[in-house]
Amino acid sequence: MKMVDLKIDGREVKFPSGTTVLEAAEELGIDIPRLCHDPELTQYGGCRLCVVEIKGMRNLAASCVTAVSPGMEVLTGSAPVIEARKSILELLMANHPNDCLTCEKMGDCRLADYCYLYGVKKGSMEGESHNYVLEDQNPFIVRDLNKCILCGKCIRACSEITGKDVLDFSYRGFDTKVTAFGDSPLLESDCIFCGNCIAVCPTGALMEKQIKNKARQWDIKKVKTTCPFCGTGCNFDLCVKNGEVISVASNPTSVVNGRALCIKGRFGWDYIYHPKRIRTPLIKKNGEFVPASWDEALDLVSTRFKEISANNGADSFAALSSARCTNEENYLFQKFVRVVMGTNNIDHCART
Repeated sequence: MKMVDLKIDGREVKFPSGTTVLEAAEELGIDIPRLCHDPELTQYGGCRLCVVEIKGMRNLAASCVTAVSPGMEVLTGSAPVIEARKSILELLMANHPNDCLTCEKMGDCRLADYCYLYGVKKGSMEGESHNYVLEDQNPFIVRDLNKCILCGKCIRACSEITGKDVLDFSYRGFDTKVTAFGDSPLLESDCIFCGNCIAVCPTGALMEKQIKNKARQWDIKKVKTTCPFCGTGCNFDLCVKNGEVISVASNPTSVVNGRALCIKGRFGWDYIYHPKRIRTPLIKKNGEFVPASWDEALDLVSTRFKEISANNGADSFAALSSARCTNEENYLFQKFVRVVMGTNNIDHCART
């Protein structure tokens, strides 16, 4: 692969041809702010917050869509760059609700983080403001378009990750907004409620309804785990507060799925605390199931297995494993059946 020589903030570096300035800066440990860019989505270059100064160029360039070139000299934090970023943030805040104290996204809002970093407290311009009605009719997603900055990440996530193309920009100019077909609510659209739009939204425009008023971001402990709903093996973070799971969040480091999750993986965790869930082993005594300890239950199973094997032979057993288990769990299961129970009568629900 052809290597390109260039300078970034005075440092002489080499990067493969086709690398963007943003990617090169990140490799060097230089943090460039961005609101519309995401490594899992196509390059967009819409928010312009990632602008840098390139010597010889008349205007500032968006680093997320500008490829490195031989002899390029890049300044990521010059005075014109800082001024431009502050101006962009001020323009965004000119039509953005100032309700950070009660916003569910606070603590994980990129817009708030960058305003803090660049000392932007409010918009520099005054004018008409949006007053969209809060959309919370569906049980999964709350949409507050007053907080939308039109970065387009939800649109690209819906199209490129989920493959549904439910969302797009509607209207023009000041009236531009992200909507489903016919400007209809998500509940009336073809949305499958995977929540991948929530995972990429940089502000409080899209929020999970189940976590509303349950915790601020800094109250949450995240525990990475594997989804149990199918055999794909998607990873995600369990959001835990006071020892209780309150939400599921995408983890971009997941090798199998990245940020992508289905509706079951993202929103189907509440069965954990369902009142009808069996929380202790049950043993049938006198025709009724009664609670038992794990030791008592496992001892009973072991005893009955031995009796059946002695009276009828090991091949009187048959075992069926599940695609909802991980590969490791299925491996241990078949090992137990073959070695301990002594039979090869084992099948899998997804074999066909």
